[in-house]
Amino acid sequence: MPSSSLSKPIISSKTCLVGSSRLAALAQQLRLYKHPPTFDDEEEERLEGSADKVVSQVGFVESATQVKSERFKPKRAAVLICLFEGEGGDLRVILTKRSSGLSTHSGEVALPGGKADEGDADDSQTATREAHEEIGLDPSLVNVVTVLEPFLSKHLLRVIPVIGILSDIKAFKPTLCVAEVEAVFDAPLEMFLKDENRRSEEREWMEDKYLIHYFDYEVGDKKYVIWGLTAGILIRAASVVYQRPPDFVEQNPKFKLPKAVNKDATMP
Repeated sequence: MPSSSLSKPIISSKTCLVGSSRLAALAQQLRLYKHPPTFDDEEEERLEGSADKVVSQVGFVESATQVKSERFKPKRAAVLICLFEGEGGDLRVILTKRSSGLSTHSGEVALPGGKADEGDADDSQTATREAHEEIGLDPSLVNVVTVLEPFLSKHLLRVIPVIGILSDIKAFKPTLCVAEVEAVFDAPLEMFLKDENRRSEEREWMEDKYLIHYFDYEVGDKKYVIWGLTAGILIRAASVVYQRPPDFVEQNPKFKLPKAVNKDATMP
C-alpha cells in the first residue's frame, strides 16, 4: 500500500501557468508522432521476462536490434514519461529511485512503470496505473499523447514508453509505495540530448559493439545516475520532443537474437 509522501519533496511546488500554450502545442505535436514499424506480433511465441519492474542495464529500440524470431514473443510492459513545465519554462520528466531494500536493481533510477496486467486496456493504462501505484500520480491528471517505439530490456522484456503531459504540477502530491520507491524527483528532458554530464561504456554481444549511456544528475544534496534502459528511453523521448538527434553517438546494436531463445535469455 502507498505510504505518505516525501518529507521533503524534490519536485518544486512552484509552477508555470497551468495549461500553458507551450504544453498545448507539444501535445498537438506528439499526437501526430508515429514510431517506426516493428515486427509483427502474430509471428512470435511468448517469452516471459524475468523482472516485474522495468529497470535494466541494457535497453534498445526494437528496430535497432533487428529482432525477428518465430520463437520469440517477449512479455509486455510500459513506462510513463510524464512531462511538465518547470518554473524556468523547461520541460521536465518525473523519475523515481527504487527502494534500497529491493533484491534486484535496488537504488537505481527508473521511470514509473511495470508489466501489463490482464485487466489493462492498453499500454497507456499500464503506465498510468503503475505510476499511480508507485508514486500516487492520479491518472486523471495525465494527458497521454503518444507512445514511442518498443524497447527490449536486458531480459528481453518488451517495454512501451508512454508519453503523458502533466499540466498542473501543483496537483501532484507524491505518495510513495515505500516497498518499491525510495524517492521521486524530476530532471530536465533536454539533458538527455546533451553531452554534458554523460559518460558511456562500450560492450559487445555476438560480435557487435554498442554503448551503454550514463547521465550524472545532481539536485540539492542528492546525486543520481540515470543509465541503461531508462537512459535509452529518455534519449529517444527527448529526440522526439525536441525533434533533433542527441549531441553524441548512440551506437545502438545491430545484432540478432541467438538461435536458442528461452526464458533465461539475456543481453550482457
